[in-house]
Amino acid sequence: MIPANTTGPGGTVVRYGAANAAHVLSVYADLRCPFCKRMENGLGAVMERAADEGRFAVDHHFATFLDDSAGGTGSLEALAALGAAADEGQKPFMHYLRALYADQPAEDEDAFADRDTLLRLAHQVEALHTDAFRQKVTDGAYLPWAAEVSAAFRTSGVRSTPTVLIDRTPVPVISAQGYAVSPEAFLAEASPL
Repeated sequence: MIPANTTGPGGTVVRYGAANAAHVLSVYADLRCPFCKRMENGLGAVMERAADEGRFAVDHHFATFLDDSAGGTGSLEALAALGAAADEGQKPFMHYLRALYADQPAEDEDAFADRDTLLRLAHQVEALHTDAFRQKVTDGAYLPWAAEVSAAFRTSGVRSTPTVLIDRTPVPVISAQGYAVSPEAFLAEASPL
């Protein structure tokens, strides 16, 4: 079973934006990664708005390596829930992604492994108030897909998160101080020539 709004081999990439976009911003992230949270909090809405304006589509590639290094299954479970959100539409996916990062637990806490926690956070996104979404999260319907997404990350050649590329060219999203770069700096780098 593959969620809606996906692309790539086996539907392992979640697309936000036009299917036929001339430019693609590829975002590689782990839902338990604190630096990914900083990127999302600082630049997530900027990426969404730029995609809405047609500057590029955003392809999300997700890793679950923090489950291995920190222990647990939270990255995988949260990713499976995001798959269920993608079925509800591109905006619900983006808004749920933002909600997950906004309430991201400490790196060594595996709170996202609890499906009730994932459903509580989804309550912030009105479009996810559906029986279909709740059932998919409760049943872990997209756990096999999430495992495929994670496997695709492992073979992508990307070694750390967050990593962001515009048409395969790296775009800095985290400053030397460890925080998200300014929206202006990001857009200057991510605007295709």
